[in-house]
Amino acid sequence: MPSLSNYYIAILPISVGFIIWVIKFAVFYIKHDFNWKYSVEHGTTYGHMPSAHTGFMASLVTSVGYYAGINSGAFAVSMALAIIVIDDALRLRIYMGDHGRRLNFILEQLKIDKKEFPRLKERVGHRKSEVIVGGILGFLITYFLATVLR
Repeated sequence: MPSLSNYYIAILPISVGFIIWVIKFAVFYIKHDFNWKYSVEHGTTYGHMPSAHTGFMASLVTSVGYYAGINSGAFAVSMALAIIVIDDALRLRIYMGDHGRRLNFILEQLKIDKKEFPRLKERVGHRKSEVIVGGILGFLITYFLATVLR
């Protein structure tokens, strides 16, 4: 029967992604004056510090590199996937937020009913600093757990 350690390559990124998401929520909660309701409604969505998507992907790459080796095909695939996800967090979702901001402006100018056309979310992507911190956290937490669980 296989032991749990056979699955660390998958368990670690999921765990680290959750840990970073909790950190993200805590930072948002503190930053918004400990307003629980506002934090639950807005702090659990896309954007904000740190990037949980980037942290998860950095954790996946680190986990695959640690357990399968950096010369493996799995490492190359995880690295390519990480580049796509991080690029999406940085660029594509920023454009979506820009579009939301412009559409919200147009709706305000035209005085259109907000019940029929609710306000769009304008903060969808991540700033570079949020992505960098998410990546660093993902790498460090994964490396720490991998060496401890050895």
